Amino acid sequence: MDTKEILKKVRKIEIKTRRLSDHVFSGEYHTSFKGRGMTFSEVRQYQFGDDVRAIDWNVTARYNEPYVKVFEEERELTMMLMVDVSGSENFGSQQYLKREIITEIAATLAFSATQNNDKIGLILFTDQIELYIPPKKGKSHVLRIIRELIEFKPQSKRTHLGQALQFLSATQKKKAIVFVISDFLCPDDYEKPLKIASKKHDVTGFRIYDPREAELPNLGIVETLDAETGQIAIIDTGTAIVRQRYAALYREKVARFKELFSRCGAGTVQSRVDESYVTRLLSYFKARA
Repeated sequence: MDTKEILKKVRKIEIKTRRLSDHVFSGEYHTSFKGRGMTFSEVRQYQFGDDVRAIDWNVTARYNEPYVKVFEEERELTMMLMVDVSGSENFGSQQYLKREIITEIAATLAFSATQNNDKIGLILFTDQIELYIPPKKGKSHVLRIIRELIEFKPQSKRTHLGQALQFLSATQKKKAIVFVISDFLCPDDYEKPLKIASKKHDVTGFRIYDPREAELPNLGIVETLDAETGQIAIIDTGTAIVRQRYAALYREKVARFKELFSRCGAGTVQSRVDESYVTRLLSYFKARA
């Protein structure tokens, strides 16, 4: 993909996702994620009904009339986007690949954070840290993140979420809003690093999935390729028990994702590639408010 085509795609995603963040998420994002506390803003003259505990006695003595301290929420936050770029994200039976929808979700969240003057950082991971962009503010920074999401070519196809979470804890010392965006079709051995990360940060797992992954169609004997391991297998999809076992394993994987995140004190959002992730995000934000 040449530079002109990449810029065209970045612009297209920017137009769509900025509109969503401007008109849909502006209020919900602000109320869902609180600042780090209250910080002093100014002093003003005492008014009837003010809390007497807020009186600034030094200023009151200086002017011989009561003044109170005014505090406001310290809003500046940091959002970290942890995006799975392993081989399974390139699957798609519908109009879009999972990776394309993941890019839109990440861009929408980034622009929502930018509206609140928050910093945004990016971690692209497989079974290794593929790319780390430290948190910064500004539109140009968000556009760089979108460009990387579109054009980045990972070195590995496998997934190791636990290692990515360990990297997050090591690099992000202050509390952050963390969105882990993945299909979570990975080994579920990440409980310990997730628990550590969730104690420090506000973590949400956003699972994006394709409906075709949930069950095998009856196509007879087919040759399958594992997108992450490269392993080839011959499967008889015409056998009912084979399809049932596959569906059961998939449901178990999904249930395990929800269980682990819940147990570790983290939130979850789930969205199919062929449905509105906007609706899912709105519901999640409102539930948190």
